[in-house]
Amino acid sequence: MAASHPSLNDLPLRDSLRGQSPYGAPQLEVPVALNTNENPYPPSDAIITELQQQLAADAARLNRYPERDSVELRTALADYFSRQTGVEVSVDNVWAANGSNEVLQQLLLAFGGPGRSALGFQPSYSMHPILSESTMTEFLNCPRDENFNIDMDRALEAIAEHRPNVVFVTTPNNPTGGLTSLEDISTIVEATDGVVIVDEAYAEFSDQPSAATLLKSYPNKLVISRTMSKAFDFAGARLGYFVAAPAFVEAVMLTRLPYHLSVLTQSAAIVALKHSEDTLATVATLAAERDRVSAMLKDIGYDVVDSSSNFIFFGRFADAHQVWQQFLDRGVLIRDVGVEGFLRVSVGLPEENDTFIAAAREIHTS
Repeated sequence: MAASHPSLNDLPLRDSLRGQSPYGAPQLEVPVALNTNENPYPPSDAIITELQQQLAADAARLNRYPERDSVELRTALADYFSRQTGVEVSVDNVWAANGSNEVLQQLLLAFGGPGRSALGFQPSYSMHPILSESTMTEFLNCPRDENFNIDMDRALEAIAEHRPNVVFVTTPNNPTGGLTSLEDISTIVEATDGVVIVDEAYAEFSDQPSAATLLKSYPNKLVISRTMSKAFDFAGARLGYFVAAPAFVEAVMLTRLPYHLSVLTQSAAIVALKHSEDTLATVATLAAERDRVSAMLKDIGYDVVDSSSNFIFFGRFADAHQVWQQFLDRGVLIRDVGVEGFLRVSVGLPEENDTFIAAAREIHTS
């Protein structure tokens, strides 16, 4: 008799992973998908044309490993970051990986681990505690206040009590969309002996200066994490990076896997960065749509959190998941992030946003 397939509980899984659920937004075929904060505009024709040419050339050398340290890509990222933020950085300040999640994982492998802790301010990016758990780093939650801002008194108390090795600050915050001021970030950095990772995945949608303006003041503590998955039309390419003092790059070189960025990924990102003005031309459009949709939700009667990102956090609902299902029943997929009373919607194309607003109005009046 053939042996039956074992269940997850039958495997000798690490105890700390038992009962956990994998990260992931529902992947459903619906007319309007507004649940993963992607840029809804496709890459420009110029990017697609050059990318096709570059990938054809790359195909002839796929029998060889990629350039291990991604120097050309990191140089291009440094040039872009310097222009975008006004903070001059070089290739030595930049590290790249497969999405910002791998960037954060490599940093936790270097600065977290058994016997160490990471402090975050929830609700925030749900991968922070997941990545902490997977690297055997204790995750400590310091809850945000009723307006989803960091409670600075509580934050400083938590830092003093727990002395975390890593502190996550997400600005604009996901899923709520609010900002943490540079003054508050400075206060947090000064209060801790650990590494402060400022997650700026949505920074291009905000008018606030990057926390990179603080790098010279805190070279041994501060790391700025970014991604090409949001403002760039490039979520499918999986490219994230961080900017910090060169010593941080040396540190993650100890934890990265060899040849972690493929030839194709590196080439695609370099092409996209070369055409960054084309790509980022949609950012202003999306910000304007965000403000339009936010205003309409408020007019309908929803409670809307001010957003500096490409998504909107809104409520309040007695049963948020039930309302999520009501949107889905109308062909609109948004995100239930597990925060009581609230849902998150990504900003899409104008016609997608109109469909969402029509559904929101119908649900509110039903």
